[in-house]
Amino acid sequence: MITTDFASGSPCWLDLGVPDVPAAAAFYRSVLGWEYEPMGGGEGPEGGMFRKDGKIVAGLGTLTEKGARPAWMIYHSVADADATTQAVERAGGTVRVAPMDLDDWGRMAQYSDPLGGQFAVWQPGKTKGVELVDQPGSLCWTELYTSDAAAAKEFYGGVFGWQFGDMEMPGGGGTYSLITPAGLPEERMHGGLMQLREQDLALAGGRPYWHPVFAVTDCDAAIAAVTKSGGSVQMGPEDAEGVGRLAVCLDPANADFVVLQPSES
Repeated sequence: MITTDFASGSPCWLDLGVPDVPAAAAFYRSVLGWEYEPMGGGEGPEGGMFRKDGKIVAGLGTLTEKGARPAWMIYHSVADADATTQAVERAGGTVRVAPMDLDDWGRMAQYSDPLGGQFAVWQPGKTKGVELVDQPGSLCWTELYTSDAAAAKEFYGGVFGWQFGDMEMPGGGGTYSLITPAGLPEERMHGGLMQLREQDLALAGGRPYWHPVFAVTDCDAAIAAVTKSGGSVQMGPEDAEGVGRLAVCLDPANADFVVLQPSES
């Protein structure tokens, strides 16, 4: 589970970059019940915050990087963004955005892993991260699709100290690796990674990519809202034993995410 105490290396923030901010705001309002709160008073790139029940659940902004695809960016909490940047470079990763302060909110940096998967870190200032997780309409899990699971484990384990536990997918679907922050018990697992063929990673041009999983109360109702609002369903809905009912979706800009109706415990 993801919590808001944001242990080192755990997901703490996410934001969406798209070409059309108002269209994205309308889509996620329909699918997840989010309210969009613009920031900046019209100065600079358009962007703001998503809220659910008054609590911040994500950020939204206009794509500013030339050639970048619309996508969710997942940030992980760290005590020192500069030290993490050095660890990323030692492990063969690339710095896409060097550590920078965002007023007194915190310090951020963005990277690519050695195979091209993009991720980010957040060193908290007065803002630790999102305010709602593991509840309907909020982040409940993160996933990395990669072309080399062993290399990904070596890289992210070296950078964040993550612990990994492997499980076999039903029906010969391959191995799924569960991710737990360093030194924490398995009940604090926050994500997973899975190896796919490069041709199955076409969404990112054959490169690995991270995506968020959002909890919903009704998976089928959520994907009906996805398609009604101009998105599409890549996979599912399907039932995963012990996990819940889920579907892999694309928003109208082709940013990918998963909706999950968790199993009743």
